[in-house]
Amino acid sequence: MEVTGKIKKISETQTFGASGFRKRELVLTTDEQYPQMLAIEFVQDKCDALNAFQVGQDVKISINLRGREWINPEGEAKYFNSIQGWRIEGSAAEAPAGVTTPPLQSFESTDKVSDNEPDDLPF
Repeated sequence: MEVTGKIKKISETQTFGASGFRKRELVLTTDEQYPQMLAIEFVQDKCDALNAFQVGQDVKISINLRGREWINPEGEAKYFNSIQGWRIEGSAAEAPAGVTTPPLQSFESTDKVSDNEPDDLPF
């Protein structure tokens, strides 16, 4: 899945436990009629992907939805959801100064096919 919007906040990387688990959170304001503020987690090596981005930048983020169950001391099941980012891309319209995007190449063939040539397509 993907979400697009403007970066509202980028937190510092947090490290947990003896294993060194790393997590970093980004808050994204979506581009919709009724914008939503989504907290998106980036974990482990994905934390470093946020270093190239800043607050106010338009981005597209590839996400996974995560859910887990927790049984409280009273024996009741509680459910928690999170949004985990695994790729982030900046908007082409906001490319840094001096960086140019090459023009799209046309898919039209410059080779002319004669009407006399057989059609070798399998369908």
